[in-house]
Amino acid sequence: MNAISNPLARDLAATMDWWRNAGVDMDFADDATVWLSEDEPAEAASTPPKKPQDGGQSGGAAKTEKEQTRAPKVQRIDLIGDSPPASLEEFRTFWMEAPGLDAIGPRGRIAPRGNANAETMVLVCDPEERDSDTILSGPQGELLNNMLAAMGLAKESVYVASALPRHTPMADTSSIAQSGMDAVTALHIQLVAPKRVIAFGANILPFFGHDRSQEFTSLREINHTSVNTPLLMSEGLDAMMSMPRLKARFWRRWIEWSAGK
Repeated sequence: MNAISNPLARDLAATMDWWRNAGVDMDFADDATVWLSEDEPAEAASTPPKKPQDGGQSGGAAKTEKEQTRAPKVQRIDLIGDSPPASLEEFRTFWMEAPGLDAIGPRGRIAPRGNANAETMVLVCDPEERDSDTILSGPQGELLNNMLAAMGLAKESVYVASALPRHTPMADTSSIAQSGMDAVTALHIQLVAPKRVIAFGANILPFFGHDRSQEFTSLREINHTSVNTPLLMSEGLDAMMSMPRLKARFWRRWIEWSAGK
């Protein structure tokens, strides 16, 4: 028995170590999955399935109904209103005071930092958990500062912002963006008018009008008001901290991307 089980145990341990070293220690999915389901009752198992009464259309209708249940329609709201901010200063006031930008309200929001016409605009999905007065004031911000220094970018030339006004773990960015926050992001970028944008995090895609399932590295530009702004997409700063190999991947992308600018 031991001669069989020990090699299997070693193989299993080696497999788990491989995934752990790759930074994968949890399983994530959009829908809940029952991994340990109970056996069906004998009565239910022995009962034959009912035939559709509508010429075979019931199965399709049930499937459609199930899909609609999983993906409810998001109500879109005009968060900007009839008098949108016309300057970056007005936008900052709007960002900190407008009541509809999140479910909690204005208190505790984190303002962006930087100046208009920045050389580079850095956009993340949300502020760090312990940010209070300054966005990215924790470990992610330290990593970003080191990266900017290696990239030869002075902090004064970089505008740092988030697509969400506060730290929002496990945010459903697709629904939030569709509800109107994608328009807020577009206006924010338009008012900053940077020469280029670097966006961190695959979950930030919906704020650029793209589905999260798309390959985010394929996005190269932001199109607004007849101006095309170069865009570099990358994994999130938090992911880079837990998986150092992503830093090397970003560096290769940066060299390739910046060489063409």
